[in-house]
Amino acid sequence: MTATLVKNADRMMCSAALLDEGIELTFADGCAGLIPFGALPDVIAAGGARQLELPNPYNMVVFMADGESAEIPWDFARHYCDPSYRPRIEAVAQQGRESLGRRVRKLRDAAGLTQEGLAGRASIGRVTLARIESGQQSPRFKTLTAIAGALNLSVDDLLI
Repeated sequence: MTATLVKNADRMMCSAALLDEGIELTFADGCAGLIPFGALPDVIAAGGARQLELPNPYNMVVFMADGESAEIPWDFARHYCDPSYRPRIEAVAQQGRESLGRRVRKLRDAAGLTQEGLAGRASIGRVTLARIESGQQSPRFKTLTAIAGALNLSVDDLLI
């Protein structure tokens, strides 16, 4: 017999406990681990954590000694509990950067522009454009908007 998990169980926090060294978490897929307090400088600065709540499976709220609170999203917590999480997410991000870079290069070529020409129209550096096209750099939204405008496209059309 095989077990069936709820879709996205790796995103759902189902229990959290305060320990002396940090916050122990368990996810719905059985992954568990510890977020050390050293990774939570706001909690340390506030004099420590007093209470935890899981108002939903995707967010944890830490109530601190000084009365303040801080939210910890599932993805921040997950990378402390699952050593394979960060490399997987970084690989997905790299694929996204490369896909966007290919799209920008294709649209630039179709417009008959050089990197220097598009960079000039977009008021960005040619090296920045080259890094975006090669997937080495994620553009800021302002840069995406400038590139789209320089190609006479909307940001949506640039990203499709």
